[in-house]
Amino acid sequence: MPSQRSLRLAATVSQAPVAVERLKAQVGQLSTLALNALDQQLPWYRSLLPDQRSALGLVAQRGITHFVQWCQDPDTPAWVLADVFGSAPSELSRAISLQRALQLIRTVVGVVEDEVPELAEASEQPALREAVLLYSREIAFAAADVYARAAERRGAWDSRLEALVVDAVLRGEGADALRSRLSAVGWRSVDSFCVVVGRTAGESTANNVADIRRAAMRAGKDAVIGIQGERLLVLLGGVNETDGAFEPLADQFGGEYVVIGPVVDTVEDFHNSARQALAGLAAAPAWPDAPRVIRAEDLWPERALAGDQLAIAELIERVYEPIAESDAVLAQTLSTYVAGGRSLEGTARELYVHANTVRYRLRRVTELTGWDPLLPRDALVLHVALIVGRIHDSEATP
Repeated sequence: MPSQRSLRLAATVSQAPVAVERLKAQVGQLSTLALNALDQQLPWYRSLLPDQRSALGLVAQRGITHFVQWCQDPDTPAWVLADVFGSAPSELSRAISLQRALQLIRTVVGVVEDEVPELAEASEQPALREAVLLYSREIAFAAADVYARAAERRGAWDSRLEALVVDAVLRGEGADALRSRLSAVGWRSVDSFCVVVGRTAGESTANNVADIRRAAMRAGKDAVIGIQGERLLVLLGGVNETDGAFEPLADQFGGEYVVIGPVVDTVEDFHNSARQALAGLAAAPAWPDAPRVIRAEDLWPERALAGDQLAIAELIERVYEPIAESDAVLAQTLSTYVAGGRSLEGTARELYVHANTVRYRLRRVTELTGWDPLLPRDALVLHVALIVGRIHDSEATP
């Protein structure tokens, strides 16, 4: 059954039979005028490569040819996409933007409309002009549909590229290969990389990638998103480390915890940030009072107890060794303090020193490590660091 649009066009062109015949005879001349108009009125058209200009010129010519066919047979099915654009949508969308495509359509339609007085008698001109308007509306919507389809294909391809980038980071691919993959997704950042991991926010997460990306751009200049089952990973570059920068991104995650891997300076270390963030996510339930958004280094004790070698290495290098290499009495005082229930007076009695001496030594520990033994959570970090450090020393002793 003919559509209302087809019936309207049929009624319109039936009022201009002579004009339609003249239009058919003048297709070649109209095509030449259209190409000249494109060259004169659109500076960007002149700057295109020859093959791109040729492809767009063919589209313009097809548009005029099939305008005539449409007038003769208004009920032609899917003629715009099938005939005018033919096999050119991908080339067309690469050569010019949608805005420029509409400028091209406007120029070609304008040429046809300007020739209406030459093509039709005065009595038929209104009908022919209305047919041109109907045609321009249809082809404009068709162009928008072409670009929408191309964008969907690019979006699906971009998602596959991003999945490959995430996989490369998790597997610790070589720096050159990883840079190549990052370049393919438009990555620009050259430093300050980190990985944020957590759980997906239910089944809707896959459909909310755009929302996740917008939130991620507040935390960094570049973002790559990976959804692996119930796990959501966001790779960030050019990280913004100001307070609260990660809160909008964390709101896009589900689950109890969102773990932020350490910020690293090179692509080669991207893998370490991912490993530590994932280890932190696995260990986070061991800290019932942990904040929802937590950095991987704040979970060193839980990660070390879970056997994470990176956490053990960090505790030894950044906590245990500064204490052990500074002064033997600091390690002794700290060990006595954490083993005796964190009592200043009890530690002083055990070591036969004044309580103020214990306070001074513990203050020195804070200065060396950044962890305060007087705070329960920091004391746990220090206690675990002493344990793994001593184990390391014992294994290193022949």
